[in-house]
Amino acid sequence: MMSSKQVINRCGWCGNDDLYMQYHDDEWGKQVKDDKTLFEFLVLESAQAGLSWITILRKRAHYERLFAGFNVEKVAAFTQDDIERLLLDPGIVRNRSKVSSTVSNARIFMEVQHEFGSFYQYLYSFMPESKPIVNTWQSYKHAPVRTTESDIISKDLKKRGVKFFGTTICYAFMQAVGMVNDHEINCAFR
Repeated sequence: MMSSKQVINRCGWCGNDDLYMQYHDDEWGKQVKDDKTLFEFLVLESAQAGLSWITILRKRAHYERLFAGFNVEKVAAFTQDDIERLLLDPGIVRNRSKVSSTVSNARIFMEVQHEFGSFYQYLYSFMPESKPIVNTWQSYKHAPVRTTESDIISKDLKKRGVKFFGTTICYAFMQAVGMVNDHEINCAFR
């Protein structure tokens, strides 16, 4: 007897983990234009540095709660006391440098918004024709971990003072927010 459950082709990286599949299907590779979501992914991707993405996805709700719903103005106003309070919560990655950099990164994010009109406009000023890049990978294993664009963006942000956002993290960010579409060519969500 055959199962009536439909098989959906997805990128191989998400496997059978329900959280990964939901993230893949609903978010990954879809173009994000609003700065609130871009800030959210800047926070999450920076927290992910050196860890697996699934670890951060599992802590995402805690990050949202503790970092003021990813309200950049509120996070930028966090004090040293706020940082100490955050470091006590096991729901996030309790790395002092990462938590402190989230606050300073929020301040820099706002400076970029002021300079460019939005963080989105800033990011796309580095993209060819100011558009997302659509790749045609047979397998997610063929996708690079960095590109010329991620090198340039991460270098510029580093010059501005952003921490925990090297070229590999930047490329993962670009994939997450749809600046790059790296869905496999046979993926139903391409």
